[in-house]
Formats: sequence, C-alpha cells, structure tokens
Amino acid sequence: MKTLLKLSSIITMNSRRSIIGNGGIIITNDAIEAVLDEASLSLMKNFDGEIVNAPTLVAIPGFIQTHIHLCQTLFRGLADDLELLDWLRLRIMPYEAAHNATSMYASAMIGIAELLRSGTTTIMDMGSMNHEEEVIRAVTESGIRAFLGKAMMDVNELYPPLKESTKDSLSSTLKYAEHAHGSAHGRVRYAVAPRFILSCTDKLMKEAYEMTKQFPGMLFHTHAAENRHEMDAVRKRCNMDNVEYFEELNILHHNTCLAHCIWLNDLEMDLMKERDAKVLHCPSSNLKLGSGIAKIPAMQAKGITVSLGADGAPCNNNLDMFDEMRLAALLQKPLHGPTAMNAEAVFAMATLGGAATLGIANEVGSLETGKKADIVLLDINRIWNPSSPKSDDEMYSAIVYSCSPENVHSVMVDGRWVFRNCEHVGLDEEAIVQNAKEELRLLLQRVHL
Repeated sequence: MKTLLKLSSIITMNSRRSIIGNGGIIITNDAIEAVLDEASLSLMKNFDGEIVNAPTLVAIPGFIQTHIHLCQTLFRGLADDLELLDWLRLRIMPYEAAHNATSMYASAMIGIAELLRSGTTTIMDMGSMNHEEEVIRAVTESGIRAFLGKAMMDVNELYPPLKESTKDSLSSTLKYAEHAHGSAHGRVRYAVAPRFILSCTDKLMKEAYEMTKQFPGMLFHTHAAENRHEMDAVRKRCNMDNVEYFEELNILHHNTCLAHCIWLNDLEMDLMKERDAKVLHCPSSNLKLGSGIAKIPAMQAKGITVSLGADGAPCNNNLDMFDEMRLAALLQKPLHGPTAMNAEAVFAMATLGGAATLGIANEVGSLETGKKADIVLLDINRIWNPSSPKSDDEMYSAIVYSCSPENVHSVMVDGRWVFRNCEHVGLDEEAIVQNAKEELRLLLQRVHL
C-alpha cells in the first residue's frame, strides 16, 4: 500500500532541521519511502497509490510522550489540590486498587483516544499493580505505539492494600514482558516499572533492572526526585538522594528513564550524564502538584537527554503535548531569561528527545526516509494562530505557543490513519466516553477512601 501526501510544509526534524515548503511524503506500508521537496514533487507525473492533497496542512513527526499513566485517566478531576504523597495516599492508590479489568480497559482507551486526537503517536506508560493485560489490549487495538509496564510495588506504607510480594511482582512482570515486548509487529514493547523508591525494596529494584537485560530494547521506568517530602522520606530510608541510590544499586544506565527529576543535586546530574540516564520532564504535573520546576536548562547544558510527558490525567487534567511544550518553554524564562528554551528546542524535546529516550531514534522522531510513518497533519490556519509563518522560527513558534489539539487534522501511526479529517479511525469516541463514565460510576462504588 502506497500513499503520497502533498503538503503546505513538512517539518522534518532531520539533522539539518529542514522545513520543506510545498513538498510531499511517500509512504509505503508502515514506513516513509521518500520526503520530496517542491521541485521533486513537481517532476512526479504518475503515482501508483492514494494521493492525499493537503495544500493547507503542515506535517510534523508524531509527538512522543515518555511518561503517562493510562490507568489513572478515569480519575481526572478527582484528586485536585493535593501534594504528591497525599495525592497518592488519599486518592490515587485507593482508586487504582478499586480497578477491575473492565474499568482498567476503559481508562486506557479514553486516555489513548485523547492522546491520538491531540497528535501523540508514541507513549511510555506506567500501569498499576493489577490488570496490565487490559492496558496491553487497549494499546494493541488502538494502533498507538507504546512502551508499557505494570507498576511494581512490594512495600507500600502510603496505602498497604496496594502491594504484592517481591516474587509475585517479578513473576507477573516477566509474564507480561514475554507477552508484550515486540508484539503488534514491534509497535508494543515493555518497560519494567518499579513505581518509586518508597514502594520498592532494594531487591525488587535490582532484579527489575536485571530483567531488562533479557529483552533487547527493554527500558527501566520509574519516578525520581519529584517532591520534597518524598525526598525527605528517601533520605531517611536510604541515607542518600534518589539518583545516588540508583547508582548505589547499579541500576543507573542508558536505558534508565526517570520521571520528574525536579530536585536533583549537582552530583546526581553528573551521574545522569555519565550513565546516559534519561529525564522525563512533566511540567504541568509538576506545577499542579506543587512539586517544583525542574532544572532543564542545566540538565541539557550537561548533555542529559530530556523528553516530555503529561503524566496522569488526575495530576494534569489533560494529556496534551501542546500544553507540555508551551509550559516547558515558559517555566524557564522567568528563571533564565526570555531566550531560554526556545520553541525549536522544546519541539525537539517532544519529538527527537522522546525517540532518543526510548532508544528508537532510528525509527521515529523525525520525518526521514526509512523511518516509521508516524505523522501528524496540523491545520495552523485557525483564528488563534499567527498569520502565515514565514521563517522556520515562526513555524516552530506557531506550533509550540499557539497550537492546541484543535489544530490536529489527521494522525498516522505505522502508515495507518488512526485519526483522519478530525475524526477517529477505528475507535468510536462516543462509545468510549460513555463506557468510561459507566465504569467510573461502578469503580467509585468499590473504592475505599
């Protein structure tokens, strides 16, 4: 199957950061066969496949969100105005413990539908302790690209009902990894996910990391240095800070992905750089929970790879990468001046940074020959957008500062349309919403707050 997209602009994110005007993209099956400039496209007289004329649309690489909690999407708006440890203890963990298989599937599906319609084509998700098979099913059916992993917890002083033995946590994780890693023709992969230091023994953390060595491309996904009270508890238990502790356990490596990293000290930043560990920056969540502002410019100055994620709906209230890009830029400007975190740099975090974090930069993150056809088409001619961006800087600015999910016209993953002409393809959005409402109603009857 072949498709030719004819476009107003193509933001390639290749090594030259080329933006091509009036060009085209040829897609064969799941991959990009060619990216054509205007002259090359004009020479093409015949094309044996579908031609999509989109002279007003801009093509960008699909967004890559590296920290998501699909299991929490049902809880949107139910855990406002709490700091992290109370948020977990009083709301999130009791809600997660009340999940059954059908509510977990509904939570994952409504989250995925939101992500796709707002231009996110790849995620790294941390599930809950139970029913990870339903998240895997939802991701597989929906067409989104994903790294998945059940939350591993063998201690839990915050909410004791939500924990399991070290043996059960490791054995169930291995079972899920064997089932999911590399499935759906490689679109679905696994990332072991010990929740955070306060919910895991040393043995669980170390053996979870050891498991990644059994599966090529598997990642280690956890939280670190998110909240000052969490930091105090970690120091009390470990006599050191989060990243120092990971280094002590020998689990800080190139496939270690740490969400938040707001309160890293200088030694920890140096360790992150030395070990090539990755930072998953969640600006909206960090603000809503009152956790703080991560030192992203300092991390990037050291050469640490940083990507973006919306985290979970109850600590953000949406899963919108446009919000995360805008906030990632704006947060740093009062601290470091208006030139800090320009629009192009933030857009790179949302695309190339995500691909590098997940170890799949050879597959996604840019629009180049041979890469997967994960493509988002934007209409940036809406009333809230600038009139006719003329320079590359103006184009990045338009996307980062003035676009929203309403600008997303169509989305393709693996060469297949999953959202087209502002409508889902293969997903019944109305049915997903109604099912989510009913499953939430039933879950709230089961929850013990």
